[in-house]
Amino acid sequence: MAKLLILSPKVYNTLPHPMHLTRRNVGLVLAPLLALLVWAITPMLAYEARTVAIIMTFCLVFWMTEVIPLSMTAFLGVLLAVMVGVADINTAFQNLGHPIILLFIGSFLLARSMTRHGLDKRIALFILSRAFFQKSLFRLFLGFSSVSFVLSMWVSNSVTVAMLLPLLLGVSQLVNTPEQTRNPSTFFLLGIAYSASIGGISTIIGSPPNLIGVNYLEQQGITIDFLQWMLLALPISLSMYGFMVLYMRYFLKKCAYSQQAVQAYVAAQHAQHQRLRQGEKVTMGVFVLAVLLWLSPGVFNLLGMEEAYAFMSAYFAESTVAILAALLLFLIPPGQENGGQGTLTAADLVKIDWDTILLFGGGMALGQLVVSSGLADVIGRSITALVDPEKRVLLVFMLVGIVLLLTEVSSNTAIAITFVPIIIGVLQGLDLPLLYPVLGVVVACSLAFMLPVATPPNAIVYGSKQVPIGTMVRTGIVLNLIGVVVTTFWVIRYMTG
Repeated sequence: MAKLLILSPKVYNTLPHPMHLTRRNVGLVLAPLLALLVWAITPMLAYEARTVAIIMTFCLVFWMTEVIPLSMTAFLGVLLAVMVGVADINTAFQNLGHPIILLFIGSFLLARSMTRHGLDKRIALFILSRAFFQKSLFRLFLGFSSVSFVLSMWVSNSVTVAMLLPLLLGVSQLVNTPEQTRNPSTFFLLGIAYSASIGGISTIIGSPPNLIGVNYLEQQGITIDFLQWMLLALPISLSMYGFMVLYMRYFLKKCAYSQQAVQAYVAAQHAQHQRLRQGEKVTMGVFVLAVLLWLSPGVFNLLGMEEAYAFMSAYFAESTVAILAALLLFLIPPGQENGGQGTLTAADLVKIDWDTILLFGGGMALGQLVVSSGLADVIGRSITALVDPEKRVLLVFMLVGIVLLLTEVSSNTAIAITFVPIIIGVLQGLDLPLLYPVLGVVVACSLAFMLPVATPPNAIVYGSKQVPIGTMVRTGIVLNLIGVVVTTFWVIRYMTG
């Protein structure tokens, strides 16, 4: 049972249960049928745009039904584009060497070091051992969810939830009693999953869709640095987090609670942890250095120090800092803990999320084809003919809502790759500014709370077998609606401010 409770979403999705097999078979049949349908109804399009529309339809079905790994679907799409002549083999896969790929790799290795040396769990235990969080069931929930929220700003959402899950399951056994009509552990698990997704929108590295949005904006000549993203996204994430914890309080207020039992459990966990080890110190030092370097250009920009800003932007870009941090972790030995090797070793390289990295590289190539083929422009002009550009609130609400709903049934990374360039085309057709609506759409990719397949955090807590699918749907649908309203509010405020 213990092993099953901490399955990753990838491992869980490979289990040979009938639903998974049926879903895959549906995808194998539906993808070519829908591709043929798109071919039949788009004779008016130019060859390049029509062909890319067919390929994107095929890939979107494969992504939604997970016929093959997500990253391999992206590569399949690019390969098809090369084979039919709408992409050049010499440039088709250039995005695999994009600087943002380096940012992914560096940040994933930094997260791996935190997990390997137990720094993430130590941080969680430190916060949960505070007397404030132990006084009530809601405060205990607030402790877990706040740890999840903060960690996911800097560490992969799935890593954050996987790290907290065993600790949370241990605590939940103390707060569950047979006579309770509501199982508090269910809402604790949902809380850490939702908090990780919400916290991940706060920084550029917090969630893959953020990086995708930043890259597409850069292609349009709009550069946004680490601090600027935080200043725009953090109010949205804090607002959503506030609504989420108040909403969860409604479910937790009727549950029983024993403060003494929780204190004893936290004390026992602390007893198992030795003093701060050298590996944790090195990881924390490198992490702090990386954060300072990531934030420095934005700080210099705010202070009007143009020369310092230009220097940091040129020589210490986000990708450069991420790789520098990773290299330091390989170079600096953690005392005698690792046999004279670095804080990270070659074995750690295979344990980061290469599927997401490859998905990003292949997917960005597909997204670029949507723009270069003229397909984004065609879709944009079609939508602009139906939308009044003066009704900005309705437009933003629709775009955010559509993307959020699509994310419920597919990878948020795949949805961002597919639809951000299309939405850029829509905004350009309406002669509207790009930055804030694209920010809203990218944020919406991380605010899907109803289904296990929507985000990795949802999949992990569902795999614990402690969260019924019905409860996740009923709880998540309200937060979905709140997410659309909150995101729309902030986007409109930025656009009119």
